[in-house]
Amino acid sequence: MAEDDVERRRWLTPASDAFVRLDLIGESASFREALRLINRIAAVDATVLLQGETGTGKELAARALHYLSSRRELPFIPVNCGALPDTLLASEMFGHERGAFTDAKQSSPGLVAQAEGGTLFLDEIEAMTPQAQVVVLRFLQDHTYRRLGSNRVSHGNVRIIASSNVDLNELVQRGEFRADLLFRLSVLSVTMPPLRERGNDALVLSEHFLSRFALQYHRARRRLHSDTAAWLPQYDWPGNVRELENLILREFLLAEGDVISITPLGQALSEAGRELGGPQQAFKSAKARAVAEFERSYLRNLLTHTCGNISLAARISRKDRSALNKLVKKHGLDSESFRNLPR
Repeated sequence: MAEDDVERRRWLTPASDAFVRLDLIGESASFREALRLINRIAAVDATVLLQGETGTGKELAARALHYLSSRRELPFIPVNCGALPDTLLASEMFGHERGAFTDAKQSSPGLVAQAEGGTLFLDEIEAMTPQAQVVVLRFLQDHTYRRLGSNRVSHGNVRIIASSNVDLNELVQRGEFRADLLFRLSVLSVTMPPLRERGNDALVLSEHFLSRFALQYHRARRRLHSDTAAWLPQYDWPGNVRELENLILREFLLAEGDVISITPLGQALSEAGRELGGPQQAFKSAKARAVAEFERSYLRNLLTHTCGNISLAARISRKDRSALNKLVKKHGLDSESFRNLPR
């Protein structure tokens, strides 16, 4: 059986089961309301705009919308809008005929044709250039298109779901996003709430991830230290659910016992000071050692939390990305070593 067929069969389940399979799990009122909206509009074959911060689960929500809809048996095609250069946009979206341009040695279907009958997910729609916005707007008007090098007009029977991690209305006001495109995209909309506004959902998700990782990696089930369980709902989670999942995965894989204890970043300085040998040192050298130890401890914890993602680490620490990268190198840390974990 083809891999796509297996994937589709997994989703022929009630909504609650589909949400669990996608890690769309939580008990907070704001999150349950988002799931209620997803379940309602999945059956309405109209364009949807998913909004929310990075890591809140917008692609998971898009997949839920697809697999809970009548299109579930047909393809779900995700597209990263920021990865589509203007020069290749029309070819990637709509396909091309053989000889349409220099390197077109054979005809190729575009993303719209690949998603025929199913869903085309336009992720990070805010990253589209003005030219790309025009191309998408034209398609949304009547869902017709032409392959490059062809005179034949085709109709794309696809549902469009778009996502953005910024306020598109603000981009419209600044002249960076087309108002008419926003109107077309936001026929229906769902906002995925940030994890910091979801109460104890960080703890609920952590327990779910620990159970899943135990099955996935064939290891004994780990449990959270009571201090860690108390800290999880209090942390700000700037990287949201993605940050939480990466952190729990790393701690699960590196745990030496059956208890996972995560030290909050804010405790690093006081712990470093207690470990530096007492008052017998000169103030200046003791201070230098304390600062250096704090920086190393802070950076190790920070890179663990972000799984080596320097951009996310810079946002969390509120430091310039290049300055943070220099500090990481200064202390002999390799951000890649925090990424190279089996998934």
